[in-house]
Amino acid sequence: MLSEVIQVIPTDDYKVYVYMDDNTVRLYDAAPLIAKGGIFNKIKDIDIFKNACTILNDTLAWDLSGCMDGINCIDICPDTLRDCPEVQDIDVLETKLFA
Repeated sequence: MLSEVIQVIPTDDYKVYVYMDDNTVRLYDAAPLIAKGGIFNKIKDIDIFKNACTILNDTLAWDLSGCMDGINCIDICPDTLRDCPEVQDIDVLETKLFA
């Protein structure tokens, strides 16, 4: 069974902390995809990257329409997220993010 995403926190450097329902936090780096261009040009603006970052289709996504439309979005396969580096010290991360 695929892990579901329960929270996403985008950063200023095109990374996203992805909280999974298996009690792990993964760090997804979107910069390489954005550098490739194509559909990912739509999230190249850091404000769009951060403000459109959400959960759709039970995974990390960017809501391009602003309507929470699971079709008109960029979403990342949960398998890809599960292969991302796991954040080891979640307490330190959350102190940094929420202080």
